[in-house]
Order: sequence, then structure tokens, then C-alpha cells
Amino acid sequence: MSVHHSEEIHRNLIERVPQVTGKQLSEWFHEIDKGPSFLRFDERVNWLRDEHALPHGYAYAICREHERHRVSHE
Repeated sequence: MSVHHSEEIHRNLIERVPQVTGKQLSEWFHEIDKGPSFLRFDERVNWLRDEHALPHGYAYAICREHERHRVSHE
């Protein structure tokens, strides 16, 4: 299932990550970095959703933000 959020929805989801998940975005980035080495974006989303019981929209937003963060720091 592919979800494409508008920038506004994405920002709103990212702002609510700590309240909804109990972890800061940086903590989720660490979880992704130390987790399985998936090649595909949707595999990372599904892993976060399944392994950490995150709603799909939040898992997608976290992975999307992680990609942006990673690319900007290369």
C-alpha cells in the first residue's frame, strides 16, 4: 500500500511523532539505522509498522524524513 502525503500532511505527522509514538524523530532514525538493511523504502515502512506497531502513516512519514535527512548529510 503506497501513501503519498502532501507536504502539509507530512509536516503535521512529523510534528506529532513524539506525542503519538513516545520517541523523538532522532530516536526513530537510530532505530532505522540499526535495523535490518532493507533496500526498498516500503520494506522499511512495513518493518517500522510491524516491528514497532506504528500506524502506517507515521511509519511512512518517519521513513520519508529519514531519507531526506540521510541525503542532506551525504
